[in-house]
Amino acid sequence: MSSTAPEIYSPGLEGVIAGETAISTVTGGLRYRGYPIGELAEKTTFEEVAYLLLHGDLPRKAELEAFRHRVAAARSLSPTLISLLRSLPPATPAMDALRTSISVLAHYDPESQDNSHDANIRKVERLLGQIPVAIAEHFRAARGLPSVSPRSDLGQAANFLWMLRGSEPIPAHVRALDVSLILYAEHEFNASTFTARVICSTLADLHSAIVGATGALKGPLHGGANEKVMDVLLEIDSPDNVRPWLQKAFANKVRIMGFGHRVYKTGDVRARILKQYARQLATETGQTHFETMADEIEQIMEQEKNLMPNLDWPAGRLYHYMGLEIPLYTPIFVMSRVAGWSAHVVEQLDNNRLIRPRARYIGPELRPVAPLDQRG
Repeated sequence: MSSTAPEIYSPGLEGVIAGETAISTVTGGLRYRGYPIGELAEKTTFEEVAYLLLHGDLPRKAELEAFRHRVAAARSLSPTLISLLRSLPPATPAMDALRTSISVLAHYDPESQDNSHDANIRKVERLLGQIPVAIAEHFRAARGLPSVSPRSDLGQAANFLWMLRGSEPIPAHVRALDVSLILYAEHEFNASTFTARVICSTLADLHSAIVGATGALKGPLHGGANEKVMDVLLEIDSPDNVRPWLQKAFANKVRIMGFGHRVYKTGDVRARILKQYARQLATETGQTHFETMADEIEQIMEQEKNLMPNLDWPAGRLYHYMGLEIPLYTPIFVMSRVAGWSAHVVEQLDNNRLIRPRARYIGPELRPVAPLDQRG
């Protein structure tokens, strides 16, 4: 009797346990290092959550103040990168410009090739400060607008809105954006996080892992889904058009972005949290027709497809109500998720083993190679 274990194939690695992590879990509800996501969204700021992910626990007041100071101090780009961003074709996708920016940032980081735990933490804190600046710089450059200098007196969400617009951010917008950053910050072994862990498992540097994760997040089946949400709602245009539009989409087997999740089968708690903020801003901005449309779409999707909203569904609407342009949505995801990605890179490298799975071969059986003149 053969002792060889049977090969088990799980398409998309669904259900496969590919590693261990102490950073987050989706089992029994999303938790970051043991803290429920609902409590974090209600009681903390993004900076506190980023500190938690990177340092293992929520910060005390002095620790948070020092962390904020370090991140704010890193809010600058080299003149070379600024010049590059301003020389890119205006039509360059925002995610492509950001991916390039992160790669260039590595060249100016004095510890880019140091993979020690402490050096990686310092690099992450710098990236937390630099990435929002790069996003805002490219956004304004592509529209022929002058740069807006960052402010050290503002938190991550407020400073980002300030740099985009050059005007004092609206408090309700700051809080809504901050909550979205908390909700997007970490999500276990998703596609982009797993990409980052695979890359750094080769002992490549942290910036390389974050560049790779950014590339993975660009796809519409992952981070790019939040952009497609508003495409759908803008195309439907009116609550009266919801049902006929969906029936046509179902008939043509069009995937409705913002619904369904590989892990959450009964709904994404993050979507329920952020929906409250989207509804509030819709009311304040006179755009409640989008919420009416969203509610009906949710009902039909659950009844006919048994699919529930995921975080991207309210996030796309929330950013629209804030007046943010669609190409910014996935880069905002990056400025949040870099905290989670980096925590995973640090964790992987602290106890590293090269990630190298096997494939099930389905090609031709063994066959001989015929000389060129005998191949007919």
